[in-house]
Amino acid sequence: MSKQDYTNTSVQEPPLDYSFRSIHVIQDLISEKPRTGLRPLRHSKSGKSLTQSLWLKNNVLNDLKDFKHVVSQLLEHPENLAWIDLSFNDLTSIDPVLTTFFNLSILYLHGNSIQRLGEVNKLAVLPRLRSLTLHGNPIEEEKGYRQYVLCTLPRVTTFDFSEVTKADRTTAEVWKRMNIKPKKVRIKQNTL
Repeated sequence: MSKQDYTNTSVQEPPLDYSFRSIHVIQDLISEKPRTGLRPLRHSKSGKSLTQSLWLKNNVLNDLKDFKHVVSQLLEHPENLAWIDLSFNDLTSIDPVLTTFFNLSILYLHGNSIQRLGEVNKLAVLPRLRSLTLHGNPIEEEKGYRQYVLCTLPRVTTFDFSEVTKADRTTAEVWKRMNIKPKKVRIKQNTL
């Protein structure tokens, strides 16, 4: 199967679903059986899943230690991972490992314990990220939460399960001009 064929077929593949498994650490995925859906998961000859979606919602994860290593053991093409659902866990920050999956287009982080709005900045490097959820985290209470996220991640088209409109973009731009000061350029002065 060519890489192009793989990309076309795996988009329709069901997710590798470890939801509601009381998973505390990522390494548990190796020994845990994924949930079975209506359609069976397809696997490569090496036994790895051919999906592009990994669901870890409703567990008790508080970090993503060894995430990349474990994902490479589970997925035949981890670099093609397009959808990660980490909703309803105990994550307090956005782990930089998530920014290493450049094909990521859907990231669900709602219902966690993310404290700092600045954590969103890490996701700006993801070129294909289109759908993001963060509601149900403490950062949702920050003033300007939606505007901050939308001006930090201008390619996102769906945020917290609602479509990003032109009006949202305009509001975010106005908010940015009013709240985010441009970095000052320091001019070195020659002291005699």
